[in-house]
Amino acid sequence: MALMDFIKKQFIDVIQWTEDSDGILGIRYPMQDFEIQYGAQLTVRESQLAVFVNEGQVADVFGPGRYRLTTRTLPLLTYLKNWDKLFESPFKSDVYFFSARLQLDRKWGTSNPITIRDKDFGMVRMRAFGIYSYRLTDARKFYSEISGTREQYTVEDLDGQLRNLVVSSMTDLFGEAGVPFIDMAANQEEFGRTLKGKLGPVFDRYGLVLDAFVVQNVSLPDELQKVLDTRIGMNIIGDLGRYTQYQVASSIPLAAQNEGGIAGIGAGLGAGLGIGQTMTTAMGQAMAAGGAAATQPASPVPTPAAAVAAASADDVVATLEKLHALVTKGIVSQAEFDAKKAELLGKLV
Repeated sequence: MALMDFIKKQFIDVIQWTEDSDGILGIRYPMQDFEIQYGAQLTVRESQLAVFVNEGQVADVFGPGRYRLTTRTLPLLTYLKNWDKLFESPFKSDVYFFSARLQLDRKWGTSNPITIRDKDFGMVRMRAFGIYSYRLTDARKFYSEISGTREQYTVEDLDGQLRNLVVSSMTDLFGEAGVPFIDMAANQEEFGRTLKGKLGPVFDRYGLVLDAFVVQNVSLPDELQKVLDTRIGMNIIGDLGRYTQYQVASSIPLAAQNEGGIAGIGAGLGAGLGIGQTMTTAMGQAMAAGGAAATQPASPVPTPAAAVAAASADDVVATLEKLHALVTKGIVSQAEFDAKKAELLGKLV
């Protein structure tokens, strides 16, 4: 029976791993109940690492290359097993292969908004997301800290841990930076570089090297984004009077090119003058009411009609000056200018 068991015993004389899919960081070489032949060939391809483990203890680590397994190429395993220099019998050892390829397009992001203190808005909740890439460089550390005796360890198995480390470091950085939220978009590249430096030692602890780190977007939750949009809209409107003047001035060249020529300009100016006159009237009425309430008797307040007339005279002069400039540029003809001039001056009579 012992002889039959010996005959059935299988020896391994070639050890190699061909990666048949993406996303695998490490595997245990399948050889249950097998023994490695003394002098067997070990092939470690580019972007791979191999580790020999004896009774749970990491012995020898191999980088890319082809090796003949002897006591000379397995010095630590030889020491652990107390082999002498003449040892030439088959032996057992767990062999693990690890992929040292660059793991690209790994995504990170805040599953829930994080709270930071902002200079402009006070306490705000924000989200951020991006991508990073890394590679495995120290198989001994990775085996001891992460993969252990598992048959297979994948990129997805590690993603959750790395993502939590990234978000934790990002929260600390954004809180310490003191950069207003409104300026964060302009500093995303700088945040990425800083976070890469901050996370480097963390990845190194696991036998990894962080190759690149990118902050792609920083945003507010929907309800806060609506508040920010409202505030931005109010800032854009700013001085309503100046905004109206700009709109009227912008409409003059376009109206002159359209069908109707100067009539289009008159319509645009008329709308602008109407708004300006309405605002002037309202301001005059408010000032009159305030003065009457403050002191008695109050000085006479110009009637709305007088205020409109004064405003109209100034507006007519300004309009004529703009029209004359258009004549100089050839946009409006002299005949059109004279006709519009007579029309505007007639309104003042």
